[in-house]
Amino acid sequence: MGAFDGRVAVVTGGSRGIGWSIADAFAREGADVVIASRKFDACSVAADRLRAEYDVRALPVAFHAARWDDCDRLAETVDKEFGRCDVLVNNAGMSPSYPSLREVDEAYYDKVSGVNLKGPFRLSILLAEQMSDGGAIVNVSTIGSLRPGVDELVYACAKAGLNALTVGLAAAYAPTVRVNALLPGPVETDIASGWSDETRATAVGSMPLARMGRADDFAGPALWLAGADSAFVTGTLIRVDGGLYRQTS
Repeated sequence: MGAFDGRVAVVTGGSRGIGWSIADAFAREGADVVIASRKFDACSVAADRLRAEYDVRALPVAFHAARWDDCDRLAETVDKEFGRCDVLVNNAGMSPSYPSLREVDEAYYDKVSGVNLKGPFRLSILLAEQMSDGGAIVNVSTIGSLRPGVDELVYACAKAGLNALTVGLAAAYAPTVRVNALLPGPVETDIASGWSDETRATAVGSMPLARMGRADDFAGPALWLAGADSAFVTGTLIRVDGGLYRQTS
């Protein structure tokens, strides 16, 4: 038996990268998984893989995290298909590059803020109300929310809001639902594919573990935060960054 047999996990941005690794880990531990992302075809392929590999229910859902109505529709779909949600992983995120802060326009700001903060706000509230005792929400933030860089400032601001949401929801839905966040450092995902060698060297050079993160590095922490072994942990921001931003508080 897996640690999550009979439970339902919803993973946004779950068709690739960190989200896929987390979705795969929950299915491996016996959970039925809802994979929600903008591209339905990619979600469908991912769901097929989970069903074939682990013999669990896997439901693909087209979902745009910046759209309030999509959050409502996803929550309604989960309720209709499963009758409840046990785990929500708010992983969907985006951080397109921009030439300069002066050139950030309103459309860019609204899009990035919508995906990284507005969507998790709405979806967390809707799905928390479907959770019984032992429910868990895991938000995927960024280490940049603690020390924002000029090249990702809108993203960092939105993720800082996600950190605040994590702490606030931990109180709002206690003691039934626990809410925590993972803060990744530099990770080998699509976002980092366009980085220059100099950027990579700078990131890795100051990390005690001396490598970029991999998507699989986040599956274990997500399972732990959603499971019984972390039953006394809530409202916590956990840095998963190879030691890059090590600090005492």
